[in-house]
Amino acid sequence: MFFKRTKECSHPRVAPDKDACYCPDCGKYIENKWYLTRCNCCNVKRKSIIKFDTIMPETKYCPNCGSEHYHVEEIKSINFIDINFAVLVKKVNEQMSMNRSQSWIDRDTEPIKLLGINLGGAFSS
Repeated sequence: MFFKRTKECSHPRVAPDKDACYCPDCGKYIENKWYLTRCNCCNVKRKSIIKFDTIMPETKYCPNCGSEHYHVEEIKSINFIDINFAVLVKKVNEQMSMNRSQSWIDRDTEPIKLLGINLGGAFSS
């Protein structure tokens, strides 16, 4: 066999609308990062792609001004206008992915009395 195929999880079941969560397939902590490319000259949004593990515009030259220089910016939260221009990168947070034990304590509280109705006695008018 000439080509060795490495099976690495691509986290397909991590929803893009979450900022971060654990992958149900591999158990790693995944952070969703959105990136957008903009023209350096006119700052117009350009459709972004990932090529050779690099975020870059889909076209070499800006359709607005013709410049080939661009910059990449990270978007905190994606909105529906930017969804056609941005790319999603699912990054593994190794610090959070380490095996850890977590525990929570449920505290017992008194039940809250919502209605003060006494059903045992006769009603007076």
